[in-house]
Amino acid sequence: MELKDTVAVVTGANRGLGRQLAVQLLERGAKVYAAARRAESVDVAGAVPLHLDVTDEKSIRAAAGIASDATLLVNNAGIFTGTPLVAGDLDSVRLEMDTNFFGPLAVTRAFAPVIESNGGGAVLNVLSVLSWLHPAGSGSYSAAKAAAWAQTNAIREELAPRGITVSALHVGYMDTDMAAGVPAERKVDPAEVAAQALDGIEKGLPEILADEVTRHVKQNLAATPNPV
Repeated sequence: MELKDTVAVVTGANRGLGRQLAVQLLERGAKVYAAARRAESVDVAGAVPLHLDVTDEKSIRAAAGIASDATLLVNNAGIFTGTPLVAGDLDSVRLEMDTNFFGPLAVTRAFAPVIESNGGGAVLNVLSVLSWLHPAGSGSYSAAKAAAWAQTNAIREELAPRGITVSALHVGYMDTDMAAGVPAERKVDPAEVAAQALDGIEKGLPEILADEVTRHVKQNLAATPNPV
């Protein structure tokens, strides 16, 4: 997919990876709707701020009506609460699933007809190495991202006849606010991840593995889990 003259909607575009994706899409010649729960928090020069809360169906429908020329959807918005599945607060577990699984699904359902009516295009779902790696302390996030991986694979097949390609971006810990409290030896620069993601969209890659940790985990998915 040629990104020049693409019309992109990027959720969670007010900071971190989402902001980098919006900036770099503009640099590649795209029109960008930079979506966030608080549109006034978007500070990407040249982008069109767009109110969109992925947990609010009304705001999603309204955003799809405004961005009616969209040909690319980037499902980037998400949360990380660090909630374990058994001992953790169940409302926090539900919030992660609502935001990281049902949120992207609702946005995709709203924008797929828009993209199709504009001649087709692409969807990028921002996932995680924790789609495949499931530490107990991040159980709710891992469960939501694992479900989002399955969602991505299923909608790829479903949307292909409608002229819409679907890519998954998997990445480890990035140097962003979301991962600020996570100890990690090396956090990846979100600008590097954004560049890889956009290159992958242009190439039509079904999966984009943005760092060495992610590539290692993916290669070892068939291994037997270590006993605790």
